Amino acid sequence: MVMVQQQVSRAEVGLRSSRGPILLAMMLSVGLVAIDSTILATAIPAIVDDLGGFNQFPWLFSVFLLAQAVSVPIYAKFSDQYGRKPIMLIGVGLFLVGSILCGFAWSMPSLIVFRGLQGLGAGAIMPTSMTIVGDLYSLAERATVQGYMASVWAISAVVGPALGGIFVEVLDWRWIFFVNVPLALFAGWTLVRRFHEDVERVRHRIDVGGAVLLTGGSSLLILGLLEGGVLWPWLSPAGVAVLGGALLLLVGFALVERRAAEPIIPGWIFRARLLNTTNLVSLSVGAMLVGLTSYVPLYVQGVLGHNALVGGFAVASLTIGWPIAAATAGRVYLRIGFRATALIGSVVALVGAGLLATLAVDSPVWLVAVTCFVVGLGMGWIASPTLIAAQSSAEWHVRGVVTGTNMFARSMGSAVGIAVFGAIANAALAGSASGGHGSITLDGVDPAQLFDALHRVFVGSAVVALAMLLGVALMPRKSDSHQVDAASR
Repeated sequence: MVMVQQQVSRAEVGLRSSRGPILLAMMLSVGLVAIDSTILATAIPAIVDDLGGFNQFPWLFSVFLLAQAVSVPIYAKFSDQYGRKPIMLIGVGLFLVGSILCGFAWSMPSLIVFRGLQGLGAGAIMPTSMTIVGDLYSLAERATVQGYMASVWAISAVVGPALGGIFVEVLDWRWIFFVNVPLALFAGWTLVRRFHEDVERVRHRIDVGGAVLLTGGSSLLILGLLEGGVLWPWLSPAGVAVLGGALLLLVGFALVERRAAEPIIPGWIFRARLLNTTNLVSLSVGAMLVGLTSYVPLYVQGVLGHNALVGGFAVASLTIGWPIAAATAGRVYLRIGFRATALIGSVVALVGAGLLATLAVDSPVWLVAVTCFVVGLGMGWIASPTLIAAQSSAEWHVRGVVTGTNMFARSMGSAVGIAVFGAIANAALAGSASGGHGSITLDGVDPAQLFDALHRVFVGSAVVALAMLLGVALMPRKSDSHQVDAASR
């Protein structure tokens, strides 16, 4: 243990002069995932015209989310065992190969498979990049750097849809994937040249059984949440079989992990109050994001009568407030602590969610944007401090697992949010429209009835914000102040 800490300490000192290029590579890598999450939507009509498969295109989004979510804990464990650099390079490489194959896809099923490969790359990029930031930067510096990372998502929310539209109109939809190639190559080259680790080389025992059970169980769980009420009724034999199979595999995973020499998710993760509460907050953040990004544009278009561009920019104000708050959170939590900072953010987010629930059938669109901005501010003061609090409680050899578990919780929150909010909206519409993957078909739906459905979703988002506040309130005070005091000395 001491040997690992000493080696990592020497590595971090050696990396200090290269932190700028490494951070740029991290931002580029995260940017690949972020842009790919927004650029594809504007190209869907062109893709369907070229490849067909209109009834299959929602899987372009679902398979990406599924592959990313289920692979995060496994990559996170490997990053602790074998170092961050090889896992990050594997992620960038998979994303690069997946992007090239997507550009050459010949049918909708092939494009879906290759999007899954991209998702596997994203599953390595997201937790490993955040773990590397935690390794290289001090507690005082980390919130500012997290603000930079969050700004990548803000820029992508605005640039992605516009860039996708340009490629479709001027070139071809395939260029939305080919544009990833030079960015991925540059990020990979920078990592190879600038990122050097001094990791203790020991023989590790790979938890194959745990990895298989976790992948299978979480895949079936996310699949059941995404497709329940869409491809099959919730209580149909197919729905019960999928969710029941997920439960059995996850129970088996829990039993296997108790005996594994090096478990994918160690049991102490669930015995640490700080990690339990921060993971609960991350779960709520994932659900909250789905509630806003999926249903606010629908409200702006279907109820207020604006076009898709206005709806996109209204929700984009969320991603403007987030990095602003994340960049300033560091100065706040170094003074008052992680828990107090996140509590302020939770109250702000709850106020924003409350405002969202009070929107009327004729509210001005600027009010929608302001509401999303307020929620974004709150989320920035929640997500960064809670993640950094979790990372700061962990030494190098387990920091990847801690970060990966936190991000896995957010992915699961998104899947649960899609299922719950979709069920709420569809129940309110009472069969007048069909919904799936967080969206509702507007054909033949009365705006007043649609508003009633979306209002219930927004009330549900306020309930999630309240759960987020509860999770933050349950964070331990003592460990929080100890970490901040130690960082200040």
